Amino acid sequence: MFSQTRNIFSQQRILAATSTAACLVFNNRYTRCKEKEPQPSPVKKEEMFFDYCPKSQMHQPNLPYPAWDNDWDGKESQKVKGGVTKHYILIRHGQYDETFKQDEKRKLTALGRRQADLTGERIKEMMQGIDPLFKAMPVATLFVSNMTRAKETAEIIASHLPDYVERADPDPLLNEGIPAQIIPSRPELDIEDDLKKNGPRIEEAFQKYFSRSTDEVSTKDHPNRHDKHEVEIIVCHGNVIRYFFCRALQLPPEAWLRMSTYNCSLTYIVVRPNGKVSARMMGDIGHLGYEHSTFSMNHGFVP
Repeated sequence: MFSQTRNIFSQQRILAATSTAACLVFNNRYTRCKEKEPQPSPVKKEEMFFDYCPKSQMHQPNLPYPAWDNDWDGKESQKVKGGVTKHYILIRHGQYDETFKQDEKRKLTALGRRQADLTGERIKEMMQGIDPLFKAMPVATLFVSNMTRAKETAEIIASHLPDYVERADPDPLLNEGIPAQIIPSRPELDIEDDLKKNGPRIEEAFQKYFSRSTDEVSTKDHPNRHDKHEVEIIVCHGNVIRYFFCRALQLPPEAWLRMSTYNCSLTYIVVRPNGKVSARMMGDIGHLGYEHSTFSMNHGFVP
């Protein structure tokens, strides 16, 4: 009996020792496997531009501000001395009904239509000229965005212009949107999704429409043509116009919201054949009078 008990006790000790060894082997293997598992890389914190926004969202100029990039349009090697000067007249649409979300329902108000009518009269006067000193402007083409309020504005303006002015098809590249980051920042404005969607498109529009002429003599063919000057009208939107203004003058585009463009205001930019750019007007509403001056649904200068 004693012998049997001792054998059972021995077997139990062997079994326990075997189990312990097995556990040690398993634990060692498990530990080694855990050590070999790839560890997730630490999330790299994006570098910020002060406290405003990530640096990656900032426009990166070819040369640091305020240096002038002579090859801003990629045509420096093609420039023509004494060539054609290009004139861009950017017009913001008239006041429109902002109570709807759908673009097709956001039509001009009665005041917005009157604003467009007065703007058409001003463009007509500029095209006709005043006297031998204030000469006629050779407008060749009218461009417009693909949004309802801009198309309605362009239609009214075009009714004042001669038939030879080319009417380009509406271009969605010119549609409204957030074009760039905002400095100083406006935390109350949720712009991130809009910026990601529309920023690259509006930059594409700038590159499409703005460049110097490489012609020695204008190739436009209309009764009011001028050998050395070409004028284009672009009817679009406040954010787009402010962005174009900054980009054309090689100013930080993140400053776009520091400027204001009233409904049917005129912004006038000149691009010379040597690539130099200047602004003759920014948000000019002299043709509207105080009674027709609005910024969106706000009348006058004090809300």
